[in-house]
Amino acid sequence: MRKVREEYNMIRILFLEDEPTISEVTTEYMKMQNYEVVCARDGEEALNFLKSDYFDLAILDIMVPKVSGLVVLEHIKKTNPKMATIMLTAIEDEHTQLKAFNLYADDYVLKPFSPLLLLKRIETILRRTMGNITDMKEVKGLYVNDEAYQAYYNNISLELTLSEFSLLQILLKKPNHVFTREQLIMKIFHEEYFGNDRIIDAHVKNLRKKLPEKYIKTVTGVGYKFDNERTL
Repeated sequence: MRKVREEYNMIRILFLEDEPTISEVTTEYMKMQNYEVVCARDGEEALNFLKSDYFDLAILDIMVPKVSGLVVLEHIKKTNPKMATIMLTAIEDEHTQLKAFNLYADDYVLKPFSPLLLLKRIETILRRTMGNITDMKEVKGLYVNDEAYQAYYNNISLELTLSEFSLLQILLKKPNHVFTREQLIMKIFHEEYFGNDRIIDAHVKNLRKKLPEKYIKTVTGVGYKFDNERTL
């Protein structure tokens, strides 16, 4: 059974490259950007990884042993069409490039290439496929995208309900400010909620389960705050 996104807290990249130097150097650059990289030296190995694991993006050299990178690309688009893909190759002919784009590759990078420019291409593609992660406010690794109603931790989307997102958004925008339960109810539900203010406790409990770190602190007798100086 293939693993799913919720099992990871970093963006995961499958890197299919059979040339050791290119693989090692490029992998180090990606790791410096906090990407988790899994390397495959041939197309068959890449297919095996794809069958059992989860990836946000695949960087695929076309001319690799056993199975072509284009075959791997075709497999990705059939089984996980939302996965971002970059073709990395020395082949410059128009026919090969058209074939890659006809298989819905997101980008096509020619060798030799600059690892720094490749990182920028990765960032651009992930911004498009995962939401705008560079313009969001960050506090201790946590991002909130107001327009998309999405929260991210280390660029990984958190699966929050609308109420959970609204609660996090309110607390995050004023770190260390203590909100009472009544204030949170008014900000989340406005005047549409009539009931016990302990509904906020339930939302906090559920939100804490989905956050990877102890961001939300209870202030006894008052309410809650986003702990910008928390200890883990």
